[in-house]
Amino acid sequence: MSVDEATVRRIAHLARIAVRDDEVPPLQGELNAMLAFVEQLSEVNVDGVEPMTSVTPMAMKKRTDVVDDGAIADDIVKNAPATENHFFLVPKVVE
Repeated sequence: MSVDEATVRRIAHLARIAVRDDEVPPLQGELNAMLAFVEQLSEVNVDGVEPMTSVTPMAMKKRTDVVDDGAIADDIVKNAPATENHFFLVPKVVE
């Protein structure tokens, strides 16, 4: 895939980047080089290669999934103007 000058200007416009006329040809070359590299990557055979999230194998830290009230219910409703049994009380606004 090759990028022409109009495409470079369109990309610059979408990225909200001001590009002068003398900057378009170098940007065109850089974008074409990037796209050529991506095309090279698509030719690599990755059959049987496991996806990974890091280059070093590691186990993710996990916490136990326990449902609780957080033990801070009093702190949460402390500044509320009106509460009842750790719930916020709000005035009725709909008839």
